[in-house]
Amino acid sequence: MIKDKEATMRLQDIMTPHLEYIDAERSLFDAASRMKALDVGIMPVVENDKLAGTITDRDITVRGVAAGRDPAVTPVRDAMTAGVITAPEDADVDTAMKLMKEHRVRRIFASNAEQKLVGVVSLGDVARTVEAPQPVAETVRKVSEPT
Repeated sequence: MIKDKEATMRLQDIMTPHLEYIDAERSLFDAASRMKALDVGIMPVVENDKLAGTITDRDITVRGVAAGRDPAVTPVRDAMTAGVITAPEDADVDTAMKLMKEHRVRRIFASNAEQKLVGVVSLGDVARTVEAPQPVAETVRKVSEPT
């Protein structure tokens, strides 16, 4: 459990808002170019106006280029990580840490009451928020365990 101050902090207080996303039909080259322009290593992927997964620079490298796929024609869908962990933007930081530990992820996406994607919360965002290092250390340890 985190201290009272952090328990009242909500995802909307610590998240990175106004996310850029990419359509699953776009090419890996398009995704990499947008990531470079935005200076990010991950982007949400949408398909039919719904959140379908995420694409990371590592996904592009490992599942795309290293697998012999042509990034100019390979759709993001073929290299993305499906299944995204989300939480309401008004959930507390403790909830975020529990979700990260449970699902062994370093990021969760925040949605509003209309279920629209409104931001992302990383393990780093949580670490900067929590004053007591123990809960963060436990979360990092659990997320980082080999599968």
